[in-house]
Amino acid sequence: MTLVETLLRGAGAIAAYAAVGVILLIIGFYVIDWAIPGKLSQIIKVERNPNATLLTTSGLAAVGLIVAASIWASGGRLVEGLTATAVFGLVGIAVQTIGMVVFDKVIGISIKDLVTESDLQPGTRLLATTHLAIGLITAVAVI
Repeated sequence: MTLVETLLRGAGAIAAYAAVGVILLIIGFYVIDWAIPGKLSQIIKVERNPNATLLTTSGLAAVGLIVAASIWASGGRLVEGLTATAVFGLVGIAVQTIGMVVFDKVIGISIKDLVTESDLQPGTRLLATTHLAIGLITAVAVI
């Protein structure tokens, strides 16, 4: 294989993984949007709500961890790696969503209540840390 062929193949793989990663980030954003009352982009851009912003950024960072670990674990097998990235990313999003519901029901930390507050709340920090922990746990499980 020539250098040009190697570079083109590598660039194609990067583009494919980036596309899967971006799709997973968009799905993650809309799942968080679904869990929060109101339109998430409006709450972040116009209302500048720090609670919604922290929950969203932590959720998306967790998805990024899972995507990165899936790429790392693929071992150069593109089709298997892309499939694993998509599946593990969706599992991570689902587990984060379940985590939010569990915290709401068991511990009494409601994401819906948090995003109505204009000041950053301790419960938001807890849920954000939970997002990152779930992402890290899922990422390490992938590796």
